[in-house]
Amino acid sequence: MRLKSAIWVAAYIRRCDVEGVAAAVRRRGAEDAGAIFIKLNRLDGTAELFSPAPQSTFDDVRPADRAFVRTFGKEPVLEQKVEGQLVKETRFDPDVWIVEVEDRAGRHFIDNIVA
Repeated sequence: MRLKSAIWVAAYIRRCDVEGVAAAVRRRGAEDAGAIFIKLNRLDGTAELFSPAPQSTFDDVRPADRAFVRTFGKEPVLEQKVEGQLVKETRFDPDVWIVEVEDRAGRHFIDNIVA
């Protein structure tokens, strides 16, 4: 059974806080099962976006874990590009969560990133 989105987001923000990194919910989605997008703002005009991984990538051993993919590859992109993608995602699904993390060093604390 997968952890509810609201609980996962609260725990993720707490983890960032413990590490001394600012994180905030920009958009609250569906409490139980809203998709979660994480924007990593590098505070230099660039950002990264982590999107929910496709269902086909989930591990058979731990199917309840949340997994993410890098939307634009391993290198940061212009922040406007990330914002444009987030607009598209919210138009497609109004129940999405958007969490913004601010860290110049690019730390995101996401444990499960699928290449």
